[in-house]
Amino acid sequence: MRDAAPFKCARGLLGIGMCFLLAACGPEAPSLAPLGSPADLAGADPGRGRRLIGDYGCVACHTVPGVSGPGSAVGPPLKNMALRAYIAGVLPNTPANLVRWLLDPAAVDPLTAMPDMGMSDEEAKNIAAYLLTLR
Repeated sequence: MRDAAPFKCARGLLGIGMCFLLAACGPEAPSLAPLGSPADLAGADPGRGRRLIGDYGCVACHTVPGVSGPGSAVGPPLKNMALRAYIAGVLPNTPANLVRWLLDPAAVDPLTAMPDMGMSDEEAKNIAAYLLTLR
């Protein structure tokens, strides 16, 4: 009977581990950042932003819902962009931060592969407004 003790302990630990795994399968957790909306960017036009995404060729690196392109995988897909907690894994996803990222990605993350596209503040606001519709 002494040899059965390690197996009982292992079985107990396995049971606890399974409980944790099952708990992780519950409902989706709320976003860590407050959800932004296009309305948070005064005067921004999401429709113009969608067109600008095409004009700037963002689809050369990203898959963007609502914008036709080659379906590239160089950069991350931008599906559900409005629901993400962080931009590029480093910046809380708020409307103002999204504009900041679009204007100068390297200022936020010097190691990013995303180039500075040379867009204006207004263009960045419009693109951010469109991205914030992607839920």
